[in-house]
Amino acid sequence: MRFDRRHYIIFAIMITEVLGFSLVLPFLPLFAQDLGANPFEIGLIIASFSLFQFFSAPVMGKLSDYVGRKPMLMLSQLSTFLSFIILGLANSLWMIILSRVIDGLLGSNQAIAQAYLSDISSKKDRSKAFGLAGMAFGAGFLVGPATGGFLSQFSYSLPAFLAGAVSFITILTTFFLLPETVTKKKGVKVDIKILKLGDFSKFFGNKKTAPLLFTFAAYVLALFILNTNLALFSERKLQFGASEVGFLLAYIGVINLFFRSPVLGRLIDLIGERKLTFSGIVLMAAGLFFISILPNNILFYIAFTLFAVGSALSRPLIIGEISRRVSKEEQGAISGITNSLGSIARIVGPIAGGLIINHFAPGILTLVSSITIALGLLGFFKAHQGTSSII
Repeated sequence: MRFDRRHYIIFAIMITEVLGFSLVLPFLPLFAQDLGANPFEIGLIIASFSLFQFFSAPVMGKLSDYVGRKPMLMLSQLSTFLSFIILGLANSLWMIILSRVIDGLLGSNQAIAQAYLSDISSKKDRSKAFGLAGMAFGAGFLVGPATGGFLSQFSYSLPAFLAGAVSFITILTTFFLLPETVTKKKGVKVDIKILKLGDFSKFFGNKKTAPLLFTFAAYVLALFILNTNLALFSERKLQFGASEVGFLLAYIGVINLFFRSPVLGRLIDLIGERKLTFSGIVLMAAGLFFISILPNNILFYIAFTLFAVGSALSRPLIIGEISRRVSKEEQGAISGITNSLGSIARIVGPIAGGLIINHFAPGILTLVSSITIALGLLGFFKAHQGTSSII
């Protein structure tokens, strides 16, 4: 499949959404702290972005079916642009909160962008086209934290204004270069479901899928308890600033990109998928545990690498096994469940982590994350109960 101009514009739009979440992680907690927020309040601020996106994403995607992809993309990009400008100008806590709410409320361009990719791709090529979404997330999570952390050394406003400039460029390219794909306008119908509770009940009540969904839920919660609170954790335990936090997050991004490559397939052939999944979960749990107790020396970075490798391995392998346990007709529904679990974790994780840091020593944060993912092993063992070899 050959990508054309439209694919590259959509790719850039997707990256700006990831930047909206990842670029601010290294410095926003420290910025809010300087303005008087405690760790719990900072967790609420970070969670507000994901909370509003959780509700707005399906609404924005559905509306794009009726009013067109292009105007809804423009609206979401304008929202993201405004949020970054407000963040760059912020001199009080309420302005930081406002920037996060505005970006989460209308900046949900991922669903619209994926719908646009579906419009311009044949059924045969859609999987390849949707691979752009994964690439955009990986690239955004690699570039965003490193850029945000580095630029915040000079000013907290600088990375926000840079992200605003990138967002403004994508607005111009969308307006001038991106054609509309929805040609037949339809009457607007209010038929939008935020959470399909029936699907949750169905798959969590299914013995084949429930244990692995529990494992995945434990994985994403453990991941976001740490990632979204890494700035405060690193400041208290390691005396790191935003720059060092940015590079730690970028390091996680590099390892994730590495294991999205053919390396993962070769490891599966060499070790076997079941053993590799078990190894990934154990590495993640062990890494988090040792992060909680080791001082800032070479052993700490080894432990952090174990965590990063384990988390990179676990996600695709767990999702892949969940997918194989449902029929072809249920793939969309099960994908919606895993996406929803990820969204919920991005809301709960920052708040839970903020509470822990607010009331306990910083090492307790990674200890709780370690216990959380370790509990996920119960689901893994349950899913393979009765098989000849679990590990």
